[in-house]
Amino acid sequence: MKSLHPTPEDLDLAASLLRQGQLVALPTETVYGLAGDATNPEAVAAIFRAKNRPADHPLIVHLPGLDHLMNWAASVPDHAWPVIERFWPGPLTLVLPARSDVPAIINAGQDTVALRWSSHPLLQQVLDRLQRPVAAPSANPFCRISPTTAEHVRSHLEGQIAAVLDGGPCAVGIESTILDLSGPRPAILRPGAISADMLAPYLDLAEKAAPDAPRVPGNLALHYSPRQPCYRIERKEAESSAVLWQECAVLAIDAPSTAPAWFRQMPSTPDAYAQALYAALHEADGSRCSSVLVVLPPDEPAWRAVRDRLLRAARPLG
Repeated sequence: MKSLHPTPEDLDLAASLLRQGQLVALPTETVYGLAGDATNPEAVAAIFRAKNRPADHPLIVHLPGLDHLMNWAASVPDHAWPVIERFWPGPLTLVLPARSDVPAIINAGQDTVALRWSSHPLLQQVLDRLQRPVAAPSANPFCRISPTTAEHVRSHLEGQIAAVLDGGPCAVGIESTILDLSGPRPAILRPGAISADMLAPYLDLAEKAAPDAPRVPGNLALHYSPRQPCYRIERKEAESSAVLWQECAVLAIDAPSTAPAWFRQMPSTPDAYAQALYAALHEADGSRCSSVLVVLPPDEPAWRAVRDRLLRAARPLG
């Protein structure tokens, strides 16, 4: 795997590799994405193989700009345009009716397509050179911890992809919000940095997604998981269970009174916690502890996206 840096020469090389149908891990503001030319079905199939990703799990298409939107979406509802104007480019994925020529391998045979325009400057510079979209799920084995640094990518995909472009740590740290605009009422299918409160001035959001909502990435019951057994516990139960921590790698906002084998104190605000989350899970997974324990942050609306990732990454303790 080549290590690329943010130089004009390496950005040219990243675009050239993608144009040849090879896979390149690229930084976004959320996590590193495993990018392949979205117009090349063989490159898209290679993404599935590298991640060991099931074929029924659709991909997000990352657009070079707004002028590419209607090459993939069959239609855009009127209420979507204020959202697009406010939040694109950014950590928001829109699920829209797909054009009939969208490759089935991208949307897993559904009649919708997930589209995003990222705000990361390096990704944008690569796409400007490529002048076509990329499909780019997180650059990690399926269901494992998402990567927020180039080193995370190398540790999991060495020898399986052509290159990784090192853009430093990701600013947001968790995957994009996925907003379904394909049905009669907009709904959030995956929470992220763009919250329901932020979208509410622009949309009449459904409280829950409809049972027949499109399948989207990251919604399996177990996802984002370390290789080590990973468990979770609510803060109110933490002290009474502290004796169980002693052999664990522990992530918590509050320092425990009983010292665990390995401890990482997490930030006390949702945005900072999200930015640190996957790096901390990678570190805990690399410790010599036999398991990982996460003390969950507060069960409050501001923490919804972080708790979503943790509830999928970790099983209940006990």
